[in-house]
Amino acid sequence: MFLSILGDSISEDLLEQLGAMESEGIKYLELREIWGKNVLELTDEEAKMVKHILDERGFKVSSIFSYIGDAEIKEDFQNHLRLLRKAIDLAKFLGIHFIRIFSYRIPEEEKPEKWREEVMERMKEKVRMAEREDIILVHENEKGSYGDTPERCRDIMETVNSPYLRMSFNPANFVIQNIKPFQVAYPILEEYISYVHIKDARRTESNFQFVPSGEGEGEIREFLSALREKDYHGFLSLEPQIEGKFSSGVERFRVASRALKRILEELQIEYQ
Repeated sequence: MFLSILGDSISEDLLEQLGAMESEGIKYLELREIWGKNVLELTDEEAKMVKHILDERGFKVSSIFSYIGDAEIKEDFQNHLRLLRKAIDLAKFLGIHFIRIFSYRIPEEEKPEKWREEVMERMKEKVRMAEREDIILVHENEKGSYGDTPERCRDIMETVNSPYLRMSFNPANFVIQNIKPFQVAYPILEEYISYVHIKDARRTESNFQFVPSGEGEGEIREFLSALREKDYHGFLSLEPQIEGKFSSGVERFRVASRALKRILEELQIEYQ
């Protein structure tokens, strides 16, 4: 398995991100924001600078974390297609195959089923763009979106029915909806998982909190054991959005990174 990190969760500065990653032996980066800008807002010159820095330091990109689909279903779809075009161009420039997407936020007062056909048509059109460019879109189970339950995630996968649309499985996002990630969600989605977003959470009396891997209800050990058994050789993209008193994003990242590594080592799972 290959460890990656959502870089801006460490710092806005790319060089600080890479320095922290180097100290933990992590060589893959997931791009979301750099220098205070979303990666899809980078100019061509800035993108070239990012690539030069990564190549020079020996780092690679696992995925582009886009906000495509992380918006109200009633928003203009054409703008999302323009963003996807930018994301695909950037992915091809950087030599990567994954772009993370979402399946649209549904108004709280309305049932998701009302918007099913609209969601499916949007997902199909985006996947058609990705297919032409040999790019895989990985859908994350985001709370409040159409695909926030395992059943609706599977509905998207089966309806679109393309190898260019797969799951980015996020255990914490199931926890915060009171869904057991491994016992309930994993059996429903197992065959579609091509990317993993490592985040753990536990519920509190009034809400929930994000915690280091293995300290929450994300069933991280069971999930990783199952991935090992199915011979998964993909990315584990860590988002160190854990709560606590930390002196910096770098310190928070190191705590999160070491917690995940401990579990991998306990389970005798090889990683790099």
